Amino acid sequence: MRKVECVILGAGTSGLTAMDEIRKKTDDFVIINGGPLGTTCARVGCMPSKAMIQSANLFHKRNALSEFGLEGGESLQVDTVKVLERVRRLRDRFTNGVQSGSTATLKEGQFIDGYASFIGPNQIEVNGEKIQAEKVIIATGSRPVVPEPWKALGDKLLTSDEIFELPKLPKRIAVVGLGIIGLELGQALSRLGVEVIGFEMLKTVGGLSAPSAIDKAIELFKQEFPIHLGAAAKLENTETGVLVKLENESFEVDAVLASLGRRPNIDNLDLQQAGINLNEQGMPSFDINTMQIEDKPLFIAGDVNAYRPILHEAAHEGKIAVLNAISYPEVTAYQRKTPLGIAFTDPDIGFFGANYRDLDFSKTEVVSFNLEKSNGRAIVMAEDHGVICLYGDKQTRRLIGGEIVMPHAEHFTHLLTWAVEQNMTVLDLIKMPFYHPVLEEAIESALYKLYQALYPEQERGIKAELTVMQ
Repeated sequence: MRKVECVILGAGTSGLTAMDEIRKKTDDFVIINGGPLGTTCARVGCMPSKAMIQSANLFHKRNALSEFGLEGGESLQVDTVKVLERVRRLRDRFTNGVQSGSTATLKEGQFIDGYASFIGPNQIEVNGEKIQAEKVIIATGSRPVVPEPWKALGDKLLTSDEIFELPKLPKRIAVVGLGIIGLELGQALSRLGVEVIGFEMLKTVGGLSAPSAIDKAIELFKQEFPIHLGAAAKLENTETGVLVKLENESFEVDAVLASLGRRPNIDNLDLQQAGINLNEQGMPSFDINTMQIEDKPLFIAGDVNAYRPILHEAAHEGKIAVLNAISYPEVTAYQRKTPLGIAFTDPDIGFFGANYRDLDFSKTEVVSFNLEKSNGRAIVMAEDHGVICLYGDKQTRRLIGGEIVMPHAEHFTHLLTWAVEQNMTVLDLIKMPFYHPVLEEAIESALYKLYQALYPEQERGIKAELTVMQ
């Protein structure tokens, strides 16, 4: 049996981050990966979807050109074959970059192409080879959720793993699941000329939880394609397509995009053989600040642990996991980053800090600021739509979270997340300089609204907003 100091299972963002760190310390490791290389983000997630979204948004702008005195936009046409070719070309560029900068530089025998499973405590088998490791980092990623009965639809059923491989787009498509991925792709497909119908079991879209944000998002996205909320969609195969059935309605489409989330790639690892206890979902118990499974020399990072399946979190977890694997049996608890999420829709959706669902309203102020006719820059850009929801702690008066639905929210979400990470009070924030005319003034207006809610009248006023020189 081959013996190594560390085995890394998975060559995605977490696994590659861990590999880059551990190779600074030792060459006594192997990284095992089953399936294509290139990370979920570069292959089938963040990057190809953003390439499609970019084409869709540029084409969609033709509808607004006359507002600015620019005529002839309606004559523009889209070639979806070329759009998809560009998506794949950029996808290949990103995935090749990942591979050339990582696994391609390993020594012979350090990278193993295959699907691994545990055969005992710290014992791995892959391609018939048995490996004994002192420590193991599990970073095997995730895959799209597809209900078993739906697989009978064959190539009429698409996920984010297949949509970018199509030679051309279908005429009619149902998007089932309007979380971040479904909403992004549904809007992009609609803007590229596909007849889109959206379905979501929950009464929200894009992962939003604040009522005012949900209402505004539904209002805006329903203007682009029909959306059906609060009911499960049933699918039936037909000779010409797929029949999507609700309780009192049905719709026939050419294909279905299943966007029901992602499932951790953990079920084929045989973790029980490693002496690990699994819960009803088949998941091990682990510490989110150390990434350690139970008290064992096993660490789990990235999408496979289903905690925060986002690239920057996967990279962060890969660093935590490898540092603790290197120092085991001593492990260190590291502070997690402030939660941050973005949907690259139009308008953007942003989340940061505390989740609305988890708020204690006896201790939290919540305010909403509507962008309609309230921001000069947004008006001249014909983008004065959306809402900013902010949460403040009544005792500390710190900004603790929020949700944003507005153009260019990807940038404002970052700024506000950084403020939460730095434990800034709302007064700290309104003391910051705001230029005119900029979209950031909408953030300033929302912050002033929260300031008025958090601070008694006697503590407010111009003097409070000025910083005294020391």
